Amino acid sequence: MQTKRTLKQFLSLLNTDYVKLDYRWNYKNVISPYHRIYFIDSGNGIVEDQENIFTLEPGYLYIIPGYTLCNLVCESYLSQYFVQFFEESQDGTSLFDNSHFVCKVAAREIDIINFKRLVEINPGRGLDRSDDPEIYEKHSYYQKYQSLNDLQSHTDFIETQGILLQLISRFSKPQHYYNQKVKDNPNKIVDAIRFISINLQQDLSVDFLANRYNCNPSYFSRLFEKHMGIRPQAYIIQKRIERAKHIIYSGSLSLTDVAERTGFGSLSSFSKAFKCETGHSPRDYKKLMSTSGSTMNGIDG
Repeated sequence: MQTKRTLKQFLSLLNTDYVKLDYRWNYKNVISPYHRIYFIDSGNGIVEDQENIFTLEPGYLYIIPGYTLCNLVCESYLSQYFVQFFEESQDGTSLFDNSHFVCKVAAREIDIINFKRLVEINPGRGLDRSDDPEIYEKHSYYQKYQSLNDLQSHTDFIETQGILLQLISRFSKPQHYYNQKVKDNPNKIVDAIRFISINLQQDLSVDFLANRYNCNPSYFSRLFEKHMGIRPQAYIIQKRIERAKHIIYSGSLSLTDVAERTGFGSLSSFSKAFKCETGHSPRDYKKLMSTSGSTMNGIDG
């Protein structure tokens, strides 16, 4: 019996290019809201996440899922193809739901062809800004490259999506990149996930959500946990903190404004939840991401 499968994810290209790096490619505490894939063709370097240290070596592909804390180091010389892309989903699921760690696989000839083609049909996608995180405008930087997606021809858009999916598939392990429980979600849970993702700034209590789906709060909470592996309130907080990280990264709003935009009733409750989830206060996290020794976007790939 054949099983029909539909991808719920949309991949939005940010950058892709071929670059030659040296000792200046040395960044600590990198954490990006987008995913990135490298193909190393010469030299060597190091990428370190919270559990492993990988040697970046020729002939291999590496993937760093979004919101993966890592260090990037090149001691002398490293050349690579790279791609950076956002993942969007209507129901809040992700191909990388269960992975926030670096993965490595041996490259195939088709991977090299795909990277070369990706760069060819997406010109002007290199990193042409300052390497100093204090200088470049993060929000305008995103706007610039996202606007290029709107200018893509339909043919190039479809081919770009296909290439990105092929590159992702090289790392596809169901236990790492896809929450199998999601495919059996009842409609009300799928709709709840979608509703939460676009209404994080609202008062999203379990009682409110349960009432929206004509459920008893206890039943709704158990149903949500059964299919998502997490209680609804914990899921909401998790998504609010992810959104807060992205706002802190891509703009210059005050922490009070960030708390308001992510649905926390006050700066104190936001700070408490943020520190519980990340180990840092929002203020310390903002400083960490703005210092010259830290960056959130992996300069030059």
